[in-house]
Amino acid sequence: MTDTTIDDPRNQLMADLRAVIADAEELLKATTGVTGDRIASVRARAEETLRSARQRLTELDDSVATQAQGAVRTADQYVREHPWGTAGIAAVAGLLLGVLISRR
Repeated sequence: MTDTTIDDPRNQLMADLRAVIADAEELLKATTGVTGDRIASVRARAEETLRSARQRLTELDDSVATQAQGAVRTADQYVREHPWGTAGIAAVAGLLLGVLISRR
């Protein structure tokens, strides 16, 4: 897994959210004094952009959940294969954390 595989969906999601905000602002401006076709057009665009952003957010959420499950499986496998090494790493991490906390 590389950073670009994570950054691309994030960047696309951010672009979608920016588009939602822009469309919402345009909708607010359009509704101040204008009625009719222009409002309906802007509203339709805002709804479509929002739908797209929600879909991308769901896809990103599913992707993150899948990656997290893979990481958990890998960690579990490593712990089962190297129990003493894992215990040593945990002990050192606990010791370092204790030292850092006691210095405050």
